[in-house]
Amino acid sequence: MTAFEIPETNMPLVKRIGAYEFRFYSRGEAMERPHIHVRRDRSQAKFWLDAVELAGSHGFAMHELNQIQRLVELHRDEFLEAWHEHFE
Repeated sequence: MTAFEIPETNMPLVKRIGAYEFRFYSRGEAMERPHIHVRRDRSQAKFWLDAVELAGSHGFAMHELNQIQRLVELHRDEFLEAWHEHFE
């Protein structure tokens, strides 16, 4: 199983925007800097939240990743707050 094949039961839903689900992976992620996983169908991406930056992706086209990054930037404070509530 790769980092992008994480069972949904271990990924609490933080927010849904259109077709995108923004989630955390619950096991061991507190050891990493804050980030959010984004899923749509079989496509997935991971964005760092301290300075919003793409950490990795699978299945998304670059233009869609740019759109998703804008969403992450727009909701960054909400995602960081949820991160700290979940992992601290």
